[in-house]
Amino acid sequence: MKIIHTADLHLGSKMDTRFDKATSDERKRELRNTFRRMVAYAAEQGVSVILLCGDIFDSDRPFKKDKDFFFRVVQDTPGIDFLYLRGNHDTEGAMPEGLPANLKLFSDTWTYYTYGDVTVAGVEIDEKNRGSYEAGLILDKGGLNIAMLHGQVGDGADIRIKRLRDKNIDYLALGHVHKYMEGRIDERGSYVYCGCPEGRGFDEPGEHGFVLLTAEKGTIAHTFVPFAARTIREERVDVSGCRTAYEAAATVKKKVAFAARDLYRIYLTGEVNFDVDDLAEDVRSMLEDCCCFCSVKDKTERTIDVEKFRGDLSVRGEFVRTVLAQADMSEEEQMAAIRCGLRALDGKEIEL
Repeated sequence: MKIIHTADLHLGSKMDTRFDKATSDERKRELRNTFRRMVAYAAEQGVSVILLCGDIFDSDRPFKKDKDFFFRVVQDTPGIDFLYLRGNHDTEGAMPEGLPANLKLFSDTWTYYTYGDVTVAGVEIDEKNRGSYEAGLILDKGGLNIAMLHGQVGDGADIRIKRLRDKNIDYLALGHVHKYMEGRIDERGSYVYCGCPEGRGFDEPGEHGFVLLTAEKGTIAHTFVPFAARTIREERVDVSGCRTAYEAAATVKKKVAFAARDLYRIYLTGEVNFDVDDLAEDVRSMLEDCCCFCSVKDKTERTIDVEKFRGDLSVRGEFVRTVLAQADMSEEEQMAAIRCGLRALDGKEIEL
């Protein structure tokens, strides 16, 4: 028996703060299409069940087009059961009247669905059951058991792994964390975050997809399947020695193997001896044809000619002389302080 574990689609998510409008609109369409492609893949691969571990929608009141899309895909795939456990973003209000027969829901008490020798149990965590929901889980030791939850793993968090030990769980399917992660519950079982199927911003870089489970011969095996339409990538490029924005862009092109379909955030690092306030934008404009979307952040340091400030009758000169007079500071500490101070005096962002 094959099962897919997915979560955190966040259909309807606003991406316009991360990308320009055109890219944002395209990513919203791709997010919907990735879900449709995953369901088509499931049908082709003979998947029987898709576990939806929360936050399918980005809010309790999803856009009509996202809501209609999701329920139509489910309805048009009657050969697969969709087990939908709601998360913290879609706790209520997303369910229409007359649900598709193959869409199964959960509640604030444990609900069980059985497929041959596989049992899937799930509970939606809320204020009332948060402190005690683990006690209600009852699973047959002789069966293959999957549990579904949505929340953060941790001793003081919603999902306390210690309390789920010796509960006969073979696979704990989790939603809420947007990257693939796994760990052990006990000798018998593992817990797995499948991550979100598409990275929605530069805080969600790397591979995204879903988890494919295979239940056979008394065991449940799982494999992460990369499936995103595009990958969000972060690159740090040292542009020390570059004399112009053009040279900095050329250095980035040389060091980064751009994939045309992907989205990139480039961090320019190192020390340069020219001062261009719009270095990041200049470099970005020269990279925009290399990929789907590119964001550039200027994290370079400007070479500081300390000698020119020694006789400078200005606030900057006085500041530099004051720092250089601090005998208890090393040369490295003095230069770091001078850089921060000069950036502050220029009204620029400071990273401490």
